[in-house]
Amino acid sequence: MSVSERLACTLSQIDKANQADPNREELGGEALPREYVYSLHMTRWLFELEPEPGERMQIACRAQHIERWTMPRSEFGEGRKNYYQWRQACGRMHGRRAAEIMAECGYPEEECQRVETILTKRELRQDPDTQLLEDVACMVFLERYFAPFYEEKPEYDREKWLRIVRRTWGKMSPRGHEAALKLASGMPAHLLELLQEALAGTRE
Repeated sequence: MSVSERLACTLSQIDKANQADPNREELGGEALPREYVYSLHMTRWLFELEPEPGERMQIACRAQHIERWTMPRSEFGEGRKNYYQWRQACGRMHGRRAAEIMAECGYPEEECQRVETILTKRELRQDPDTQLLEDVACMVFLERYFAPFYEEKPEYDREKWLRIVRRTWGKMSPRGHEAALKLASGMPAHLLELLQEALAGTRE
């Protein structure tokens, strides 16, 4: 199988897996499987930040939330500690599933392992591929999910929102910061104000 065929096979199988999501999200006026929609946003932002991404990054971004609905947040209990345990478990599952699909589509073991490592985010900050994946994920959150998340959590006080924004900012590279600031200009006024307050004194 050629390189391009391997990539096409892998992306197709990831899409097929995510299209089994019973949850729905609107895209272009159509209700589609939620994690499939998320994967398309991840791919779009990858090409925004990196116009000619390699195959491993195309796969990692498409598989960022592969089959996440099979590991519900509710199974891990309340609280920040349990939340991070859930996130780590999801990352391991996503990495394992992506590697399995890549192997089935003909990728060598070292490439499968590399994408698995990227998706677990164990080397964030040290590894440029992992950092790019995090930048892409943060941009998708800010563009598509920040506003509805804000509306869903009226119980969060101002300080908690400031911490959320600062944590998101802290995960991003200078390239991600630049893209986020451009995106912020189109945010609703209350979110832009929150972002500006959170980032006061933190910009590079």
